Amino acid sequence: MRVLTVVVVMVLILLVAGLVAAYVAYPHRGEQMPAAPWLGDAMARAVDAAPVLAEEDEKVFALDPPREHGDAEQRH
Repeated sequence: MRVLTVVVVMVLILLVAGLVAAYVAYPHRGEQMPAAPWLGDAMARAVDAAPVLAEEDEKVFALDPPREHGDAEQRH
């Protein structure tokens, strides 16, 4: 039973990885998928519906500007 669970989980992981690779190869660049255009359209709609960080929110995660050597000693 445990082996079956591992096999099923690994197959699901491979499917998700394949979908991500297919999305990056075609819809993310604005091209149609040659074999399954309906799949590319569905992935593009799903990505458009997903929440993303706004540009001003990204500044929160930016690295701090370089500090002078004296500031580092004061923090310790």
